[in-house]
Amino acid sequence: MERVEVNPRVIRRHPEICAADVVHAWRNAIMVVERLGQDTPDPILVAVGFDSRGRLLEMVAVMTGIDSVHVFHAMTPPSKKDHERDEKRQVRK
Repeated sequence: MERVEVNPRVIRRHPEICAADVVHAWRNAIMVVERLGQDTPDPILVAVGFDSRGRLLEMVAVMTGIDSVHVFHAMTPPSKKDHERDEKRQVRK
């Protein structure tokens, strides 16, 4: 099984998500792709998966070994309602 490390910054920025949520979502990802065009020594992976509560998480990780990743970004994708609110804020400026 793949080793999944979660950067503590993820939890600080998104307190509604815990490390176990991210690990579960990564191990049960419905899609994982390599981010192309990155000038990094290790591959960067982008994934989406469901945590144990059924929430969809989007995650970005760096491969740190053959069977290990370090997730440095994870969040629940913005909803349509969030997008509409942000559009209204842009109009007001």
